Amino acid sequence: MDMQAEKLGLIQWLAQLTDESMIAKIKALRSEQEDWWDQITAQEKAEIEEGLLQADKMEVKSHSEIRKKYEKWL
Repeated sequence: MDMQAEKLGLIQWLAQLTDESMIAKIKALRSEQEDWWDQITAQEKAEIEEGLLQADKMEVKSHSEIRKKYEKWL
């Protein structure tokens, strides 16, 4: 069966679905597919972008350097 036929079959099945728990599962599945980037705040996005710019400029520290600095909290 081709993809278009599969989609149409799912649409027909979904249109007749009355099981509320199944509908909730489908909605949950749909939301899982959203990009995490769309889920974070503008500030978080800005901080990630700043970190990427720093990495591009080689303004980074090694994992071991950071572990030493924050060792007492680990």
